[in-house]
Amino acid sequence: MSAETIIRLHIALDDIEPVIWRRVDVPVTASLKMLHDIVQAAMGWEDYHLWHFEAGDRRYGVPDPTWPESGMTAAKNVKLATLIDRGVREFVYTYDIGDDWRHTITVEAVGPGEPNVKYPRFVDGARRGPPEDVGGLPGFEMFLDAMADPSHEEHDRLREWYGGPYNATDLDERFTRRAVAAIAIRRHAGKLAYQKSRAQ
Repeated sequence: MSAETIIRLHIALDDIEPVIWRRVDVPVTASLKMLHDIVQAAMGWEDYHLWHFEAGDRRYGVPDPTWPESGMTAAKNVKLATLIDRGVREFVYTYDIGDDWRHTITVEAVGPGEPNVKYPRFVDGARRGPPEDVGGLPGFEMFLDAMADPSHEEHDRLREWYGGPYNATDLDERFTRRAVAAIAIRRHAGKLAYQKSRAQ
């Protein structure tokens, strides 16, 4: 089995200090829709909301058939290799239009992957991502303050809403690794099924 070409991507949530970030290895043949799935898995999002990528002057996401003039290109039809070939080395992924969680995605390296590894693969990262529907950056700041201080007037309510304690420094690497690996397993199964159908 020959090694496929892999892009190492650094994903960082904008405007948060200390930085919440992830590093992943992704096949160049992956579509931007698959990259959306990877970012969701790596950051701990739950894919409840609208999203899009911006690379240069182009936007990629899920086009709205009732608004064809939006200029949105279908992310499922665009491969990462296309961006690389256009010289794109940094682009933006925005999740939850409204809360506007902007992620800067940087291409760190492009090269051959390891022959017996299923990609995409989580490499490393730091800090737990914000919960869904926390209210964007202002809501997340208040959430962090309240969760860290048992005497905060919102502590009990937010702890119950979140479902328990929240440790901002704990990435939960095992969960993140498994979430990204699930995408790799689905991709591998799809490749095998395709190869089998071609052989018949």
